[in-house]
Amino acid sequence: MAIPFLVLLISIGGTFWFAVVINVICIMALWEYFCIVLNKDQKITALSFQILALFTGSAVLWAAYFNSSNMVLDIIVLNVVISTLISLPKFKSDPSVCEIVFKQVVGIIYIPLFLSYFVFIRNGDNGILWTFSLLTVVFMGDTGAYYLGSYFGKHKLCPAVSPNKTVEGALGGLAASLGSGALIKHFFLPLLPWSLSLLFFFSIGIAGQVGDLFESQIKRVAHIKDSGAILPGHGGVLDRIDAVLFAVPVAYIFKEYLLT
Repeated sequence: MAIPFLVLLISIGGTFWFAVVINVICIMALWEYFCIVLNKDQKITALSFQILALFTGSAVLWAAYFNSSNMVLDIIVLNVVISTLISLPKFKSDPSVCEIVFKQVVGIIYIPLFLSYFVFIRNGDNGILWTFSLLTVVFMGDTGAYYLGSYFGKHKLCPAVSPNKTVEGALGGLAASLGSGALIKHFFLPLLPWSLSLLFFFSIGIAGQVGDLFESQIKRVAHIKDSGAILPGHGGVLDRIDAVLFAVPVAYIFKEYLLT
């Protein structure tokens, strides 16, 4: 059900509705992130920081919608200042508030800032094509890693972080990312140089797997399996976008500075 909706959203939904949906995803992912990283004793103290993060995250994405990278940076800096200001009167009764501020700032960078590059890409030249290309390469990489790892995986990739991921699965995912990317380049981006294009798809594949492992690392510390239960059988929103979060900034850098 999600795939047809995603196709319609990207192709005919327009940049405004794309930004709206990304904003909703951002809010849901941020809430899951805080549920993961905050321990039971921090949750009451952290409420004001969580609310600030939701407003900051939305502001970052709409600044990206209006194509203002400077404003994105200004909003994040302002968030750090306000978070610190909120923490000062709380420090005497709860010294862990410094840790809460750190987790909040990391969350803002990890989710809204990274997602803002998605909005920048969609609003840019050939935004529909680049958005589809990015998602296709990431999703094919996930699929290739899952099936190759399930059938042929023998050597653990990073067992301390994710015991089920294997070297064979990671290589299969990279092969799927490169293969799908090569087809996209051949049929839809014929003017791009092959060498840089393959490096682009390879880098997206690597970034996606790093993003997946990063979220697994966060969950491992919290001793949980899924970031949430909003998607039955598939975990939470953060579980679904973890690879995309890391791949999007890499894709934007290549698109803006190397490929075009």
